[in-house]
Amino acid sequence: MKIKQLKETILLVLIVTFNTIIVNAQSKAVKNQEFEPIFNGENWDGWHLKLRSGDAEMAKKVFAIEDEVVHVFRDMPDSLNLNTGENATHGLFYTNKTYSKYILRFKYKWGKKITNNFERWQYDAGVYYHVSDDKVWPIGIEYQIRYNHLTDKNHSGDLIRPKGAGYDWFSTKDGKHFLAPNDGGILEDKSDWMHLATPTKNHNALNDKWNTCEIIVMGSEYTIHKLNGAIVNMAFNLTPEKGIIGFQSETAEIYYRDIEIKEFENSIPIETFLD
Repeated sequence: MKIKQLKETILLVLIVTFNTIIVNAQSKAVKNQEFEPIFNGENWDGWHLKLRSGDAEMAKKVFAIEDEVVHVFRDMPDSLNLNTGENATHGLFYTNKTYSKYILRFKYKWGKKITNNFERWQYDAGVYYHVSDDKVWPIGIEYQIRYNHLTDKNHSGDLIRPKGAGYDWFSTKDGKHFLAPNDGGILEDKSDWMHLATPTKNHNALNDKWNTCEIIVMGSEYTIHKLNGAIVNMAFNLTPEKGIIGFQSETAEIYYRDIEIKEFENSIPIETFLD
C-alpha cells in the first residue's frame, strides 16, 4: 500500500473512531440525564386549559385530576353531543412554557365513555408540540393517539401536520406508512396532513392497560415518535421549531399520567436514539 493511501486509511479510521466515541458519549449522557415531571399530579400549576367553546368552567370538568392522573371526561356524561356536530368539549391542556429540544415522555390509556364526533374518529386524542398558539386546534405538530376499534388498528404515533406547520416525511413506496430513509424510505412529494406510523401490535387498546409514549424532538432538525419503546414514526426539517405542548380531549375518555421531560441546550444527533 502506498504511503498516501495508508495515511488516508488511517485518517478515515480515526474519524470513524472519533465519531463513534462522540456518539457513544452523547448516548451515555442522554441516558444518565434525569427526566423532570412537568405535571405535578395535584393541580394545574404551569399549565392552562382551553376548550373549543371557550368555557373555562367546563374545561375544569373535562380535565379532571385524580390520583396524580389527568382523567379526561371524568365529570362529563357518556355520549355527550355524540355525532351531532357539536364539539364544544374538544380542547387541550397546555404548558405555559415553550420547549424546543427535548424528550417528552408520558403514559395514556383509554376509558369507556365516547363523545363528540366519535363516529368519524374513534378513540381519538393526541399531543400537540411546537405549538405557536393555544387555539383549538392550533398550529403545531401532533403525535396522534388513536385506536380504531372497527378495524382493530392502532394509530398512536401517527404524525398530523395542520395548516401552518411543516416537515419532511419518508414512507414506503406506496406511501401508506412511515419507513426510515436509511431503510429505503421515500421522501413525500405532496403535502398530506396525516402520516401513518409503522404498523404495530405493540400497543394497548381497550384493555385498561397503559401505553408509554415518547416524543424526541430537536428544534427544527427532527422528531421521533416512539410507542412502548419502539420507533414508529419520524420527520425532519420541522416548522415551527419550538412552542408549547398540549394534550387533547377529543372523542373518547382517556387518562394521562407520568408527564415528564428531558430538555437539552444543544441538539443531540439522531443516531443517538436509533440504537
